[in-house]
Amino acid sequence: MIKYLFILTTILITTLLANTNPFKISLINKQIENRMLLGNSFKKGCPVPLKDLRFLSIKHLGFDGKDKIGELIVHKSVGKEVLKIFDELYALKYPIYKMKLVSDYKADDWVSIEDNNTSAFNCRAITGKKNKWSKHAYGKAIDINPIENPYISRKGHISHKDSLKYRTRKHEIKSLKDKAVLLKNSKVVKIFEKHGWKWGGDWITIKDYQHFEKKLKKEYK
Repeated sequence: MIKYLFILTTILITTLLANTNPFKISLINKQIENRMLLGNSFKKGCPVPLKDLRFLSIKHLGFDGKDKIGELIVHKSVGKEVLKIFDELYALKYPIYKMKLVSDYKADDWVSIEDNNTSAFNCRAITGKKNKWSKHAYGKAIDINPIENPYISRKGHISHKDSLKYRTRKHEIKSLKDKAVLLKNSKVVKIFEKHGWKWGGDWITIKDYQHFEKKLKKEYK
C-alpha cells in the first residue's frame, strides 16, 4: 500500500510539473516593487506608474543548451504578446544567455550589458539624450543578447570590448552562441516584426542590434 501511494504521488507531482506553464504574467507585487526601488530601475518621475507594468516569467534556452527561467518587466499593454514572442523564440531554440531584471544591476545599463543580460523595463533616458525618455522607461523595449548584438554609434564606436568581434554581422560557426547573433533575415527579427515591433538593426544613422521596441501610444508621447 505504501509503495502504491509513493508511485501515485510521484505520478501526480510529475503531471503537475509537466502541466505548469513556464510563461507567466503577473502584477508587480510588493517583493518585485522593492527590488525595483532598491535597484533604482523605478523612481519618482518615471513616465509610467507601477500599476501599468507587468512581471513576466519566461522559459528560455541558455547558451549551455539547458532550459532556464528568466524574468522581464514590460508595459501591461504588451505583456501577453511578449510572452507569445518568447514562446515562439523558445520553439525556435533561440538561445538567450541571461534574463534578469535590470534592478539586479542597480539599473546600470552598462553593467547589465557587460553581463550579456537580456532586459526590458528601465526608467532611464535615451542613450545620448538626457532629456528624453527611452522606450525602456515605458516598458516597451527589449534588449536581447547585447554582447552578440551590440549598439554601434554614428561614428562606428562599440563600447563593450567583447562585442567588437560582432561588428561584422554573420553566422560563422554552428553553435548556440553564434545562433544568438541577430541578422536582417533572422527568424527572431521576423517574429518581433510580426507582432508590430521595430528592430534597431534597421536604423540608418546608428545600429542597435540588440534592441526591439513597440510604438508608443499618443498619451505617452
